[in-house]
Amino acid sequence: MRLLILLLFPFALLAAPPNIVLIVSDDQGYRDLGCFGSKEILTPQLDRLAKEGMKLTQFYVTWPACTPSRGSLLTGRYPQRNGIYDMIRNEAPDYGYQYKPGEYEATFERIGGMDTREVLLPAMLKKAGYVSGIFGKWDLGVHKRFLPLARGFDDFYGFVNTGIDYYTHERYGVPSMYRNNSPTIADKGTYCTDLFEREAVRFLEANHRKPFFLYLPFNAPHGASNLDPAIRTGAQAPEKFKKLYPKLQAQAGTEQRKRSRYGDKLYTVPNRAARRLEFVGSVTAMDAAIGRVLGLLDQYNIADNTLVIFFSDNGGGGASDNTPLRGGKGQMFEGGLRVPCIIRWPGRVPAGKTSDAFLTTLEIFPTLLQASDVKPPQDIIFDGFDLLPVLQGKTPSPRNAMFWQRRHDVGARVGDWKWVDSNRGSGLFNLKTDIGEKQDLSATHPGKLAELKQHFAHWKKQMDAAEPRGPFRDF
Repeated sequence: MRLLILLLFPFALLAAPPNIVLIVSDDQGYRDLGCFGSKEILTPQLDRLAKEGMKLTQFYVTWPACTPSRGSLLTGRYPQRNGIYDMIRNEAPDYGYQYKPGEYEATFERIGGMDTREVLLPAMLKKAGYVSGIFGKWDLGVHKRFLPLARGFDDFYGFVNTGIDYYTHERYGVPSMYRNNSPTIADKGTYCTDLFEREAVRFLEANHRKPFFLYLPFNAPHGASNLDPAIRTGAQAPEKFKKLYPKLQAQAGTEQRKRSRYGDKLYTVPNRAARRLEFVGSVTAMDAAIGRVLGLLDQYNIADNTLVIFFSDNGGGGASDNTPLRGGKGQMFEGGLRVPCIIRWPGRVPAGKTSDAFLTTLEIFPTLLQASDVKPPQDIIFDGFDLLPVLQGKTPSPRNAMFWQRRHDVGARVGDWKWVDSNRGSGLFNLKTDIGEKQDLSATHPGKLAELKQHFAHWKKQMDAAEPRGPFRDF
């Protein structure tokens, strides 16, 4: 019967829903890829992905740090709408304190999580027969009701909070790796990027004959979450990848520095070159893992029907390179919010092209639903749209505005204009002529400043009127 159907309707094969591979790096700088202009960092696999797909140069996340950014990605909704508009983390380790087990169980990092009423992407894809796996950083809650298997995923191996040591898999002394719903220390001592690659390969080997959603959120090149100041200073990379950077190796060493919030004591920590060496090594290690995944898509002859998306969860921090953007992780300037993005879908997304369309991670959820022919729920307000027609040149981007808020720091982009009001600096900027946000035009364009503030106030009113979601809203 199947053969008869294919003979009568040869286009039936073309109608198969695409496989989806969603890859997210952690705190990677805007220029920390060869295809985005770096002359230093080695990213041959991501460079290959860009040649076979499209680079997006004006692509934004919804928050300048990890938890809310990832929550928006998986819900298609602003952080202020889905309830995760700040970090699910503890602050005591910032001051060098290690929680005792009984204490940790009662902390927000342990009990906080995304509201269970929120509908996540894998739960929607399941309606189209997708099998979904996540291997890497979760960061949306630790209790079973918050973990990936309760939110639509079928397979999970990774860590549950905002960061870990790459080898011990502990977050400031707390074991944080899980397989499905259970903690595990079985792989302690193994570099975590290798583990996430291993699990992604296992998932593809088992599921490449059916529609799949592979979510691969690496922790690289995020700083290691270790209380030891010499480790906590930056990322971690295996020796074989650090050897690819002999110039940095020659300059690497130590220095005496104070650690933020650790008091006035001087600590022996890696110098700038050593921190950059670990950072770039971790990115190249991640790139190699991505190459293994891309190679399997080729091996199984499914690359042509697989939509691959890559971007960083927020702007670069630590030893990153955000050139030519101002600022970085945690900030409302472009360096904290605009991230490198690559999308490949052979035959659907033009290859070897660059798009400067104004787009965001809010577009990912509706794009993937449209691609998989899943109708979105009518009772949920989504904040994005299908970006595929934009990439295909059929229509300009419908997005004209984007808004951000992190506690008292706010930002708004309307058209080419950007307004920032934060403790790291404020101003009005024209991104078309000033991508580095160097020239504050508040005094010369007071009307435009008032206009952006009015747009932000309107957005804020909409968010405040949205059906409240935990864990932060009062209801």
